[in-house]
Amino acid sequence: MANEAASPVCYAPADELFACAAPRIYMAEQYRKDFPVLDQKIHDHPLVYLDNAASAQKPRMVMDAMTRFMENDYANIHRGVHELSVRATDKYEAVRGTVRRFINAAHDDEIIFVRGATDAINLVAASWGRTFLKAGDEIILTTLEHHANIVPWQMLRDSIGIKLVVVPITPEGDVRIEDVKAAFTSRTKLVSVAHVSNALGTVLPVAEIIKLAHEHNALALIDGCQAVSHMPVDVRGLDADFYVFSGHKLYGPTGSAILYDKREILKQMPPYQGGGDMIASVSFKETTYKEPPHRFEAGTPAITEIIGLGAAIEYVSTIGLNRIARHENELLAYATEKLRAINSLKIIGTTPNKAGIISFTMEGAHPHDIGTILDRQGVAVRAGHHCAQPLMEFLGIAATARASFGLYNTKADVDALVAALRKVQEIFA
Repeated sequence: MANEAASPVCYAPADELFACAAPRIYMAEQYRKDFPVLDQKIHDHPLVYLDNAASAQKPRMVMDAMTRFMENDYANIHRGVHELSVRATDKYEAVRGTVRRFINAAHDDEIIFVRGATDAINLVAASWGRTFLKAGDEIILTTLEHHANIVPWQMLRDSIGIKLVVVPITPEGDVRIEDVKAAFTSRTKLVSVAHVSNALGTVLPVAEIIKLAHEHNALALIDGCQAVSHMPVDVRGLDADFYVFSGHKLYGPTGSAILYDKREILKQMPPYQGGGDMIASVSFKETTYKEPPHRFEAGTPAITEIIGLGAAIEYVSTIGLNRIARHENELLAYATEKLRAINSLKIIGTTPNKAGIISFTMEGAHPHDIGTILDRQGVAVRAGHHCAQPLMEFLGIAATARASFGLYNTKADVDALVAALRKVQEIFA
């Protein structure tokens, strides 16, 4: 990695831009110490964690923020008048502002706290979809979507008779904008696509896709789960109508996620679930609901986890998303070169427009065998269909092994992966 200063263009609070000026060569080593789980051995080998696309590890800052909250401020939110409840409510609601700044939303009330990106997409399908779609209306997806961005729309199709239109991908794993354009008809009402493929790492041309949607009087939902930890995201710059992402892939806790929804759309959407905290008043005759975002947050939320998500966003923002992206892109290039030198290995998804994810297969070795052998060498990767079975069917394979990079990964991690894959090669030669 070249020993050069990071670009002055950096996503970080104005008073912490010094964090983005550090030489890139030291980045992973500098921040690796923030992740206690990495300081251990697996089967007598130093842990090499390359399963970040499934869940990233958590920095001590996130764990400390959650612990401090539970030790000092924990109480249920919104309904209490005692001091702990007031403090908990203030800290919880402050995270909306943190998220708004992180993705450059216009208003805090466009940020809805949910328990997962799957929850967010189901919310849009159940609330917006059932309200505004009718039989014969069309939703555009792509071949490489995660199951969470397929199944809710299938359930809606089976319930009200909408049509799903699937855009194919190229053999390299690209989504071509001309293929997306050809999928539009006068019945298209929504385009729902990944920002980055969780299985291949492909970065989709979402700005152009959103522009096409709006030209056809349709809305656009972007699944940003694999994007927000790898690159800066500007929902207003993209003009996305809905944008979803989960906390656990962003170095935050499970049980925390975000649905961004434009204010003018949110105001037209009915509640997704009923219960406490989303109501203004209840009688047996009728119920009135709070204004967004609270009308979409029924029940006691994952309070501590949302506090942790706020801390995770502060952590990556201080480092700088541009800086993280450059580091991971250099690792991706290094790993791609090294893996291509293994004769029996085939990289699945070869578009140059990728984030830090490499899927691959090896001759004679099932991906689960690859994952098991790598684990015995201390290397953690994912093996399977990655909740993208339609993509695997399109590619004519059952599964892949997948290495995915985070801000704490190094070239030494890649070298350990390659050495472990050589052992797979030896065993199945």
